[in-house]
Amino acid sequence: MLRWTLTIFLSVIILSSALPWLQKIGLGRLPGDVRFRLFGREWVLPFASTVLLSLIALVVGRLL
Repeated sequence: MLRWTLTIFLSVIILSSALPWLQKIGLGRLPGDVRFRLFGREWVLPFASTVLLSLIALVVGRLL
């Protein structure tokens, strides 16, 4: 349980820091990604980008 919590925490930190770079290459703006403004802040729910990154990670994991 502690390993999964640590893994998720580190993944969130890494993806949050890489978000501006990932948006430049188009992730976060795919059809299926939801963006909305609430209380003056922009919220992003990247459903399609998450699926795409998961598939890429799966392929890389299978090849290694």
